[in-house]
This record gives sequence, structure tokens and C-alpha cells, in this order.
Amino acid sequence: MPSPSRDGLSRNPDFLRLWAAQAVSALGGRVSRTALPVIAIVSLGADAAGVAVLSALATAPGVVVGLFAGGLVDRSRKRPLLIGADLARAALILSVPIAAWAGALTLVHLSAVAALVGMATSLFQIADNAYLPALVGQDRLVEANARLEGTEAAAEIAGPGAAGLLIQALTAPVTMVVDALSYLGSAALLGRIRAAEAPVAPEADAAGSGAALREDLRVGLRHGLGHPVVGATFMALGAQALLSGGAFSALYMLYLLEHLRLDPAAVGLIISVGGIGALGGSVIAGWLGRRLGAGPAMILSLTVGQTGALLIPLAAQLGDLAVPALVLHQLVGDAFLVAFMIHAVSARQSMLPLAVLGRVNATLHVITGALLPAGTLAAGWLAGRIGVEATVWAGVLAGLAAPLLLLRPAVWRLRAG
Repeated sequence: MPSPSRDGLSRNPDFLRLWAAQAVSALGGRVSRTALPVIAIVSLGADAAGVAVLSALATAPGVVVGLFAGGLVDRSRKRPLLIGADLARAALILSVPIAAWAGALTLVHLSAVAALVGMATSLFQIADNAYLPALVGQDRLVEANARLEGTEAAAEIAGPGAAGLLIQALTAPVTMVVDALSYLGSAALLGRIRAAEAPVAPEADAAGSGAALREDLRVGLRHGLGHPVVGATFMALGAQALLSGGAFSALYMLYLLEHLRLDPAAVGLIISVGGIGALGGSVIAGWLGRRLGAGPAMILSLTVGQTGALLIPLAAQLGDLAVPALVLHQLVGDAFLVAFMIHAVSARQSMLPLAVLGRVNATLHVITGALLPAGTLAAGWLAGRIGVEATVWAGVLAGLAAPLLLLRPAVWRLRAG
């Protein structure tokens, strides 16, 4: 197994290639996320329902992928899966401008591309999380995850703006060509990684079948929920997705636009600040772990992140200070939630056997992927009965229970990796 250089990840060429690949594809993913709805609306005349379906198809199929991808990842070498996912996304994205130039593009085609790209992205994410520990070594996981999360945050800040400029200068279909090239660039960088992967564990060589799928799910649940530290993070993430995450997803835009009467430009600015907060979280995560230990850092980070969400409903009472309060929430809340995620992912990667990481990652992917839309639907139902502001309050207050699920001795005692 490769070990990182004593001089740190900056001297580890294989990690730098993985990091660069992730940066290129993260930026490209934000471009396509912006360009696909533009093409649907401008070129195909899609209405609000059509755009909503397109958005749902970009994420929902990833839950289905999680049901079988974990076993596939654990029974396979990870790098070919990552390269294959990039090549698949490049081909799918490239089909959009080709169809547009041929006059054959339809909303069904666009929706199929969104769904299949979402599935390939889910496979990439599951395999990537399982690949990283073997590439950098356990003692560098927090640093590596912080760099990767920082890149995601930077892409979230720059990606939508870059997409808008590209669409205006080149048109949306041509912008999709640029996006396809980003995935090809990512695949090329991954192809240059020289570290050899360890052989697949003999117990993971079972052929795919219904019985194997059930066993994969059982292994993912047993190693995920059954581990005293990883299980606590699983339950905390699930509670956060179901309670506050669902309310945020369902009502945040409606609350800002209709209840607080903010204009769309202000809302866009507020949301974009979240990327800056996430970037800050990638910077402070390592410091918190070194000062407090990884376990206390997780507890503190999730507590601050969830408590900061109180600024959302409080904004309705703050008059002219409403926008600063919402900006502060995006900065502080996103920063500490990202810091929590960095330590939670690093703990999972360092404490579980490499042979089951794919299945555990997939299990978490399925759990959160199912609970978030469930929370979203519940928040929408509740808002119709008690009102939007009351439901926002309910979601934020319920979300404060998530950090309580981390209050286990095993978490408190966890040191920084």
C-alpha cells in the first residue's frame, strides 16, 4: 500500500493527480447543473414541472445506484471505476450538443442524460471515498478530505458564475462540450496515477446476484450502523437529512422569496456565500481536530452548524438585519457542517476495513438519499397545515437533536487521525 511522503500531500504526486481530477470534474459538474435547465427552458420550452422533473432525475437515481454499487466497488479495483464513470459522463454530456446541432434534442433525451449522469456521479463518489485511504494513508485522511472538500466548495462558488458566462458567450450546447472535456481531463489525470491497488479481498469475490445484493446491504448496515463511532455519525447524518435538511430543501427558497420578501438577486447572493463558508470549513477542520480531538471536533461542529440554523427563522424578526443574519448562517453553518463531514468521512475511512468501505459508503448514500426527500415531503405537508414560518422553526429545532446522537463515549475519545 502506498504511503504519503513525509513532506505531506503536496509531495504525493498520486494524490495531487486525484485532487486535480476532482477539481476539474467538480467544476464541470456545476457547469452542467446550470446548463441543463437552461437548455430545457430556452431550447425545449420546458415548464416548471419539466424543470422540476429534470432536477429530481439528476439526484434520485443515485439512491438506486447505492443499492448495488457498494458491492461492486468492494469487489473491484477502484481506479478503473473512477475512470469509467468519468468517461461515461463525458459521453452522455457530449450527446446533448450533438443532438441539439442535429435538431433531434428532446426533453426525454435531456432527462435521460441527467439521470444517467447522476448515476455515474454516485458511483464515482462511492468509489472515490473507498479509494482515498489506500492512496494517502490513514494518517493523512483529514488533510486529504479537507483539500477535497475545499475544492468542492471552491467549485460551488465559481462554477455557477463560470457556467453563466460560458452560456452567454458560447450558448448552452457549446458549454456542454466544455463540460464533457472536463470529465475527459479528469479521466486522463486518474489514468496517470501510478500507485498499485491492493488485491481484492477473497471474501469479496462473490458473483452478483439477489443473494449477493442482500448480503452487501447487510454488510454495509452491520459495519456502518454497528460501529460505535461510524454508527453515531450515520444516525446523526440521517437525522439531519430527515429533520432540518428536509425543511431546508423544501422551504428555504419559498421562505426567503415570499415570506421575507427578498428579491432573487439577494437570495442568490445569500446562497453563494454558503460556498465561502464551506471553503472555510475545509480550512478549520484540521485545526479543530488537532485542538480538540476528532470526536469532540465532530460534536462541536455539528452542534454549531445546527444551532446556526436558528438564524433562518429569527431573520423574520430582525428587520433590516435579516439579510446579514442569513449571510452569517451561510458562513458559519456551512463552515461547521463541512468540518463535521470531513471528520466523519475520515473516521469512516480510517476505522473500517478497506474491503467493506464501498458497501458502507453506499449504505450511507442510500439512507441519506432516502431520508432527505422524505423530510422534504413531510415539511411541505406540515407547511400546508401550520404555515411556512412555523414549519421552518419546527425543522430547525428538530435538527438540534442530531448532535445528541454523537454523545457516545467512543466518539468523545476519538483522537484526530
